[in-house]
Amino acid sequence: MRATFTTEALDGAARTGRVDIPGGSFTTPCFMPVGTRGAVRHLSSTDLVALGVEVVLGNTYHLMLRPGASVVRDLGGLGAFAAWDGLTLTDSGGYQIFSLQPKVNDAGATFRSTYDGSTHLLTPEGAADVQADLGADIQMVLDVCPALPATDRILRQVIDRTAAWATRGRRAFLDHPDAAARQCQFGIVQGGTDSGLRAESAQRTVEVGFDGYAVGGLSVGEPRDEMLEPLAAVTAILPVDQPRYFMGLGDPAGLVEVVARGIDMFDCVLPTRHARHGTVLTTGGRLNLRNARYATDDRPLDPDFPASPAAVWSRAYLRHLLLTDEPTGRRLLTLHNLSWLLDFVDRLRSAIREGRFEAFRVETLAVWG
Repeated sequence: MRATFTTEALDGAARTGRVDIPGGSFTTPCFMPVGTRGAVRHLSSTDLVALGVEVVLGNTYHLMLRPGASVVRDLGGLGAFAAWDGLTLTDSGGYQIFSLQPKVNDAGATFRSTYDGSTHLLTPEGAADVQADLGADIQMVLDVCPALPATDRILRQVIDRTAAWATRGRRAFLDHPDAAARQCQFGIVQGGTDSGLRAESAQRTVEVGFDGYAVGGLSVGEPRDEMLEPLAAVTAILPVDQPRYFMGLGDPAGLVEVVARGIDMFDCVLPTRHARHGTVLTTGGRLNLRNARYATDDRPLDPDFPASPAAVWSRAYLRHLLLTDEPTGRRLLTLHNLSWLLDFVDRLRSAIREGRFEAFRVETLAVWG
């Protein structure tokens, strides 16, 4: 076991603490920005340091196509390539099975490149090898992420194939001459919104024996209340002394709900994607900066968050940048949204430490639910 979770405080099932991995450590709950192609859109690695980011994601599918995993490897791995001294995590390509709908069989998934149309077979072994080349501190095992709703037949196939791939991917990781010495690998639980299948998938994944565990295939369009019961069925089985990661979640209401059920880590493109389209995260909820009412508004984006990197500019000015397609506008909104969400998670941690998490959860749902 090369990733351990040390509890600092508990408030119900919500917990805060520290995850230790071979490359370093980070505090939890932890929000991880997504740097799909080796960068968070509009930001640099120095921006991420200034924001206090601890872990950044890279996308295996995109990076293995461009610039190529071997290029990243030869340039020192993803962290060195991006001049990022923090920790990194790479997904496995499993989400692209959901989003790109490649041909999938027991061997693996056959994708067509979005760049040049070339064909690529990604297997559990191949995903482990590619991520070893990318050199992230945490790599994810290849899984099958189904679209929801799904039939019982499809979900059965998904969890059986995910379990078989988990065994193959774990073996490939442990057999790799470099990966097992410097990386850790997380398994992924699938099963749709069926609590029984989720529990079965969790048990089978734990039996393989990973360094940490992720919940995949939820928050992919289903109502939030439908994901909470199967999530609780999973966290009841996952080891308490290893990190638990909910994949693809970044809205404040969702975060407090999964933390309430024992989740430690989460990632999402939501804050950066929102920023590019003019949606701002504030203490009072979402603000659509494209709305004409802000054309002459001289207030900052969030008067209750003076620490925002964009606090010195008015809503009117930032709206002007956005509507004139000035890249500076998207950059400043991205800095604001990430800073706001990271501050939100910091306040969430404080609520757990101080034994007032339930009140914090209720307050958050009143604004964001």
